[in-house]
Amino acid sequence: MSAAQQDLLQTIDRICEDFCTKAVREAAEEGAWPAGLWQALDEVGVVRAALPETAGGAGIAFEDAMLMLRRTAYHAIPVPLAETMVAGRLLSACGMEVPEGAITVASGDAKRVPWGNQCKHVVRVSGDAVFLHEGFAVSGVEKNLAGEPRAALDFNSHAAKAILKGAEERLLLEGALARSVQMAGALERSLAHALQYAGERVQFGRPIGKFQAVQHLLAVLAGQAAASSAAADAAVEASGEAPDAFAVAVAKSRIGEAAGKGAEIAHQVHGAMGFTREHNLHYSTRRLWSWRDEFGNESFWQIRLGREIAGGGADALWPKLAGL
Repeated sequence: MSAAQQDLLQTIDRICEDFCTKAVREAAEEGAWPAGLWQALDEVGVVRAALPETAGGAGIAFEDAMLMLRRTAYHAIPVPLAETMVAGRLLSACGMEVPEGAITVASGDAKRVPWGNQCKHVVRVSGDAVFLHEGFAVSGVEKNLAGEPRAALDFNSHAAKAILKGAEERLLLEGALARSVQMAGALERSLAHALQYAGERVQFGRPIGKFQAVQHLLAVLAGQAAASSAAADAAVEASGEAPDAFAVAVAKSRIGEAAGKGAEIAHQVHGAMGFTREHNLHYSTRRLWSWRDEFGNESFWQIRLGREIAGGGADALWPKLAGL
């Protein structure tokens, strides 16, 4: 990792230390908007980091923007940063102006729109059409397992519109890529919590991390986190201009599988402590359980991968694998 990337991560760490406290997370789950956190991210260019400079971006490489998104997921920030980045990439791709502030995305019947009740703008796709809505009504709000709002929206007839070939597919891929990056960050945090707890929790006169059974669990968790990191990095590297369908499918399916196994192991290491709200582990694991099902779960992407590979024929299998 370069010195510049280390600086980016330290910037995110400082912002989260100051503006993403446990009290802020708890208040956000009750419906409060963390204005200070969002403003701090916006002031240093994180909110628009995934945009090219021509669309109002900060001139940051896409890989670095995703690195920052991953770090915010490590800290379990309760704001729609991923959704805003996805929306901005869609609008930029079809030549539309990207508005300021938090933006979310929707398709289909718009019944579970992430943060739909707290965003001023919504980018909605239908077929090849991309709509930018500012006026809409919220008809109901639910929460996912992580306590993040998922809103049902009713749109009026007034919206900016552009055509982007394959807009629905583009939204699916952009969303799956963002969630993959976020899950990689949440898995890193789960591993960090588990390592710290195993080193501090004493049983039978020594830290539980000294016991072989616990060491084995930690090794498996570390392996899942490392595999997720590699899959996310590969997908990001291939998706600078637009998401690479094959790389994103691999990442979302592999990291989704790791999310289930990794969260389970992290809670095993923590024992009963990990299931309390007092411990911070649940901020990461509840997000892993929620995000793995959004923009297609691992089964969805594994089936899609299987069909694509089978459709290419036997001779195309090895070159496909070797190109990963």
